[in-house]
Amino acid sequence: MSDTHVLIVGAGPTGLTLGIDLARRGVPALVVEREEGLFPGSRGKGLQPRTMEVFDDLGVLDAVRAGGGRYPVGMLWRDGKRLGGHHLAPPVEPTEEAPYEGLMIPQWRTQRILRDRLEELGGKIAHGRELTDVTQDEDGVTAHFAAGPPLRARYLVAADGGRSAVRRAVGTGMTGEAVDPLPMLVADVRVSGLDRDWWHMFPPGEGRDEFLTLCPLAGTDDFQLVARFTEDTRVDLSPDAVRQVVAARTHLAAEDVTEVLWASDFRPRAALADRFRVGRVFLAGDAAHVHSPAGGQGLNTSVQDAYNLGWKLGAVLTDGADPSLLDSYEEERRAVAADMLGLSTRIHRGEAKRGGATLQLDLGYRDSTLSAETRAEPGPVRAGDRAPDGRVDGTRLFDACRGPHWTLLALGTDAPEPPTGVRLLRGSSHRTYGTGLFLVRPDGYLGWTGDTPDGLGAYLARFGTR
Repeated sequence: MSDTHVLIVGAGPTGLTLGIDLARRGVPALVVEREEGLFPGSRGKGLQPRTMEVFDDLGVLDAVRAGGGRYPVGMLWRDGKRLGGHHLAPPVEPTEEAPYEGLMIPQWRTQRILRDRLEELGGKIAHGRELTDVTQDEDGVTAHFAAGPPLRARYLVAADGGRSAVRRAVGTGMTGEAVDPLPMLVADVRVSGLDRDWWHMFPPGEGRDEFLTLCPLAGTDDFQLVARFTEDTRVDLSPDAVRQVVAARTHLAAEDVTEVLWASDFRPRAALADRFRVGRVFLAGDAAHVHSPAGGQGLNTSVQDAYNLGWKLGAVLTDGADPSLLDSYEEERRAVAADMLGLSTRIHRGEAKRGGATLQLDLGYRDSTLSAETRAEPGPVRAGDRAPDGRVDGTRLFDACRGPHWTLLALGTDAPEPPTGVRLLRGSSHRTYGTGLFLVRPDGYLGWTGDTPDGLGAYLARFGTR
């Protein structure tokens, strides 16, 4: 007997995203969190355009937009004087096919928005549940905790961060390297005497690596402070020490830092779990891959993990799909995570710059066993690719696809009425897609494409859709 179908360990962005996706599918799930509250810091503050598309589908886009803002332009300082502004990345203008730009919003606010949406859908978070061990058998998983009774689930998802207790419990290794040997400080502070129009950057002096930045966080009175130290430094996280770092590296005085709200230290590293699935246990987010913060890929890749896994768990648990479908989670997501880790590391080391690759719009699964391209002459949009937005005879594609269903686009050709769980949109040839039949997966990627419906029914039967 299971207490729930899916137990999600960790109430960060990964766990909350997965909880929302399962809740809207009617899949019984419970999120458990070691701490008594949500994470309090701004750490993962950048949302990429692809993540904005996910949040559109999950019903939190308006709240995220209201709680965040555009990336500020950088302003370089030296000796108390402004040297001039520069863009940290080329500005991205929305298009019909990719309608959202990136957004900056503190992680604590993103998590509150996701929590509120989860609770709106009837989902729950159990705080104060520190996992100590995981055991599993052919029927399910049992999670053991430092306090309180164990919980039984059909599947368990580790979304409990880079030091994942679940990952250790199932014996999965993590292979990685230090991206930067120098320790870093990240903190949320309030500062007087500094305008909020710029991302203020204080580069090191000659021969030193001790930079400092102060980034205004939209919709708050806060700045995110990031500072790097020499190799043997033990980073002091006390408020007085944070104030002294600001005073030593900027034209500001220590007393200009009026509040230190949160502080943490870290050494940038890149690491990838050896497996993303061990029996009935799945690793997602930082439990599966740890990034340098450069390029803003960690939180975004984590949200994509949850979005990929959610519909597959739903198909197995509620639609009767073969459990082997769940093998495609590791197949698809581990390769993407490896690529994003490499990109983050190159950006951190100055070997690459932010640009199109960091937007995550070009990521896809063309080589996946779930991707079936059956057209005689495929166009530029193929099975495995992200399904671009656009309009078909007045209907917006993202509107048609929004929700936990599959969507069949019949463009410039006819199609039979699809089975339950598949929404049909008929229209004329589209400038991006061309003509043909395009089956959009619940996570917004093309699963099957064809010139005729031949083979479509057999493809859908793999997912329990009749």
